[in-house]
Amino acid sequence: MTRHDAAVVHGEAIPKARVDALLRAVPPRDRETRPESLARAERQRRRWATQVVVTDELARRACADRGLKPPSEVSPALALSVAGTDVADLGSIVATALAHSPAARTLLAELEREQPVPEEAAREYYTRNRDRFLTPDALRRGVEPFHGAADTDFVPYERARAGIVRDLRRAAGRRAFFDWLDQARVGVQYAPGHEHPGDPSHPDHEHRH
Repeated sequence: MTRHDAAVVHGEAIPKARVDALLRAVPPRDRETRPESLARAERQRRRWATQVVVTDELARRACADRGLKPPSEVSPALALSVAGTDVADLGSIVATALAHSPAARTLLAELEREQPVPEEAAREYYTRNRDRFLTPDALRRGVEPFHGAADTDFVPYERARAGIVRDLRRAAGRRAFFDWLDQARVGVQYAPGHEHPGDPSHPDHEHRH
């Protein structure tokens, strides 16, 4: 690893220039004014950006291994459009990586496609979450879904099934993506100042993803 590298992924160096490009595109979230706080925030931002770039690199390799061909150009600017709900659901590293990296999006889509959704799982979800399937009329009337509601107050399972399967497959695909990323990051080497933001081996670590 040279002084120009941010990390080494399975023997291949990741240049700091890729991290710098992402940092230029994404403004700081924290508006610190004290010099020591600003310096700490910038260190964490660089570590965070390194994780996004490493995720992109790992996803490119995973796509190549699977014979998938994502678009070749990443877009640092797309990281600006990450929805707050995605950050809450996925963490900022993964949410930004998915916005930034066509390879990560392609891999996630493939992992979602691979997830089986048994019929019994879809039916169980429908039964356990009856409040989500009230008809518009039942909602207007203030029907209590778990006490005294009639069958006609609910969207029939046959009509709800496709959406349930889609949502369950999406959730399973996200879990598979996190599992893949945890395994893929094993063995990645980081240059000083580019470690994971939550790495306890450096003194100002934090676990905000």
